[in-house]
Amino acid sequence: MREENIYEIKALYRDNFRVKGYRFGGQEKTVCIMGSMRGNEYQQIYVCSQIIRRLREMEQKGRIADGKGILVIPCGNPYSVNIKKRFWSIDNTDINRMFPGYHEGETTQRIANGIFQEIKNYEFGIQFASFYMPGNFVPQVRMMKTGNENVELAKKFGLPYVVLQHPRPFDTATLNYNWQIWEAEAFSLYSSSTSAIDKAAARQAVDAVLNFLSKIGVLNYSGYEGYISRVVESPDFVNLRTDCAGFFEGAIEAGEKVEEGQLLARILDPYTGEIKQEILSPLEGIIAFVHNETLAYQNTAVIKLIPG
Repeated sequence: MREENIYEIKALYRDNFRVKGYRFGGQEKTVCIMGSMRGNEYQQIYVCSQIIRRLREMEQKGRIADGKGILVIPCGNPYSVNIKKRFWSIDNTDINRMFPGYHEGETTQRIANGIFQEIKNYEFGIQFASFYMPGNFVPQVRMMKTGNENVELAKKFGLPYVVLQHPRPFDTATLNYNWQIWEAEAFSLYSSSTSAIDKAAARQAVDAVLNFLSKIGVLNYSGYEGYISRVVESPDFVNLRTDCAGFFEGAIEAGEKVEEGQLLARILDPYTGEIKQEILSPLEGIIAFVHNETLAYQNTAVIKLIPG
């Protein structure tokens, strides 16, 4: 294992901003694994730390294929992690909406550019990402539907779902989209939680990555086989929204199978405790996402369903 600074900005009043990377194996740019780019993505950092630990053991045992190179970057935004702020601390911009970046632009554009220049030429790109909405979600692999996506490769992770994301305008500035445009095989992995460490979900994510690396010939490893992945396209998700604001009381968990008419959640009046809304399942399906914060606002998608 070789530790190095992938990108650095000199700071006037505090320690320099540094993005650290950990290299394994040979000189080929084979696989890059990217962790947190937002300040509350603790699960994503933790998963990368466990991948680093496992890869270090495998490298010592000679299990990385000759010449194949792996780069793991646990965190691309340590400043925001340090102050517990999701986005960039100065102007609240999102680094994962700044790719491919611009070396003479705003700070987050420069950071995105500095990272991307280092990782854009890898054959495979794996990003541990989080949803823009607070909540828990079923473990899944996501790819942008750019015409360059490879569904069969995505199934090699062995996660329950492969989701094809139809790009929206702001998606074109994400790492996953730009990796694909630069002809990398790019995957975003979602590991159930974001701001809290879920060790069981983290183990599943680590096993999924090692399983994938084994199947593409990078690791000599035999272990987790996982699921036969179901392919879902993003327009197929059914969004269930709130009619009013209030306390959110969930009755189900991500990954749970539900029946038509089943109670999924309630919205309570914060002052009186009155039930203001009961959210019922409109169909039989799987809970793909469920809101996990105390308050829910009006007209917010608090549950996403996969039909069938």
